[in-house]
Amino acid sequence: MSAADITGRLARYMVEARERSLPPDVAREARHRILDSLAAMVSGAHLKPGEMAIKYARAQGGVAEATVVTTDIRTTAVNAALANAMFAHADETDDFHPATKAHPGCCVVPTALAMAEREGRSGMELLKAVTLGYDLCCRFLLALGADLVRATHRSAEGTSSTMGSVGAAASLARLDEKGMRHALSYAAQQISGIWSWVRDAEHVEKAFDFSGMGARNGVTAAIMAQMGFSGVWDVLDGEHNVLIALSTDPKPEEMVAGLGSRYFVTETAIKPFSVGYPIQAPLDALLRLRREHGLSVDNVERIVVRLPEDGARVVNDRAMPDVNCQHIIALALVEGTVSFADSHSYERMADPKVRAVKERVQLIADRDLMDPAAPRSGRVEVTLRDGRTVSHFTRHAPGTTENPMDTESVNAKARLLMAPVLGAEQTEGVIRRVNALEALADVRELRPFLARAGH
Repeated sequence: MSAADITGRLARYMVEARERSLPPDVAREARHRILDSLAAMVSGAHLKPGEMAIKYARAQGGVAEATVVTTDIRTTAVNAALANAMFAHADETDDFHPATKAHPGCCVVPTALAMAEREGRSGMELLKAVTLGYDLCCRFLLALGADLVRATHRSAEGTSSTMGSVGAAASLARLDEKGMRHALSYAAQQISGIWSWVRDAEHVEKAFDFSGMGARNGVTAAIMAQMGFSGVWDVLDGEHNVLIALSTDPKPEEMVAGLGSRYFVTETAIKPFSVGYPIQAPLDALLRLRREHGLSVDNVERIVVRLPEDGARVVNDRAMPDVNCQHIIALALVEGTVSFADSHSYERMADPKVRAVKERVQLIADRDLMDPAAPRSGRVEVTLRDGRTVSHFTRHAPGTTENPMDTESVNAKARLLMAPVLGAEQTEGVIRRVNALEALADVRELRPFLARAGH
């Protein structure tokens, strides 16, 4: 046994976490992330990655353990987790951890939903499992060093998603310490993901890389351990462990530092807009300037957007509308908002009016904005045709820890995303139950509100 025994300390905490009470603010933030992720799943089911995932899940058949949301499909927990997780990142509506760039919700919540449904667990157990999954997802990248992962051409998002998912799945499988150790090992063996996802023009593989793959891996690992598969006892310690395999300078203690007092589910950013995360702050800044100064297509000469250098690279004139900064800023000037439908519309991307405005938008990758305390800020400077210049700096976009969304704001976002798919009545049913999740005796009670016959 390693002197540090990171695996053992983490595994024991994973067992204990099922019985620990969550502080009220942590429980509230976990409910927010669960509802936000469910909304991403429901809306994403009707985008291309979702349609592909439904086609895949329907073809697999399988034991009817869990629901593929918005459909009449019930399949294995592994298949349901994969499909629902692809729905959750079919788009750019899921949450995001600014410090590590992990996307915990889109992998952890679908995993937890599938396992809770398979096992007939309560809403409280779901809440604790999701909280644990967020912790493992983000801590794993802190232990590896997210930039060190990327330096070897790996996807930090894909790498972290498996660890987050196994945390949630293993909790709901009610594994003991031995089972937790083995589940961690089976998860570690499956960790993969390379940075080539940036060349995916349709968000389909990206949905698999960020979330579907990790959810599938985590559920698989937990069920194998639950069924008694034996494995390596100390995958986070000793020779050939997963941390030294994936990082040139790992910090193993980050896996366990502050367990039970620091909860990462409170630290992710919920996106108010359905666009790539680096665009959230400049979009907020442009919309503020538009409101305050009456900006319009007719009176704006030029728009300069400054983003931190790494974020600018991600959203610079990309092929997908919702991750193309110049296009989204132009669309916002034209419309005064950016709706879910418009942010995904290739037709709007080809609209001559929007394209003409886009010609006036310049994106600058600004090294001076590379601030670890505000990694996704945005500055917008607008030159008007009368010669005036107005600007706004959004240090922290709405939905961040520093600028949080309250419960009603999260509910409102969920309505916008879910109601067009599920209808108003089913949507309100989901919102009410998630807002009172601790009172839900069996997560299977959500089925009739999330399913949709015939899809």
